Amino acid sequence: MASIFGHAAVGYTLTKLTGKNQLKWLLPLAVFSTILPDFDVIGFRLGIPYEHPLGHRGFTHSISFALIWAALVMFSFGRASKLVWFLIIFFATLSHGILDAMTSGGMGVGFFIPLDNQRFFFPIREIKVSPLGIRSFFSSWGLKVVLSEFIFVLLPCLTVLLTNRVVKRLQKTSKR
Repeated sequence: MASIFGHAAVGYTLTKLTGKNQLKWLLPLAVFSTILPDFDVIGFRLGIPYEHPLGHRGFTHSISFALIWAALVMFSFGRASKLVWFLIIFFATLSHGILDAMTSGGMGVGFFIPLDNQRFFFPIREIKVSPLGIRSFFSSWGLKVVLSEFIFVLLPCLTVLLTNRVVKRLQKTSKR
């Protein structure tokens, strides 16, 4: 999996693209949604095998889960701008599986569970898989994860945010 930091950067970026500052709970919920799929690691303690549909990178990493979670959050928190809430939470949640499918380890991501239990990776798998423990993260392995995420997650997020800012400024100046 990508690290909690890489996943969170995507949720932050998606939220900032809305340009709607009045949606104060959207940012923390989008960041949480990028991390939520990894709650499936509890399955290891419950004896659920990795390759099981409810195992790691299974249902909670699927498109179906992202749709269900986005709908729940939209109806629970999205008083105004329901479509914005749905889209941001959906893409934030789905981004988790997308990043995991770009990592160097694991058994793939079950994007289509429960319809199809097959696991997938993307052809580009440059993000180093993150260690599961905190102690392991603060090691040379963790440093490799951070460097790969800087290149393949953080730099693209920064590029998107900066481009968005430039476009908005150009739009403001052209309206004057």
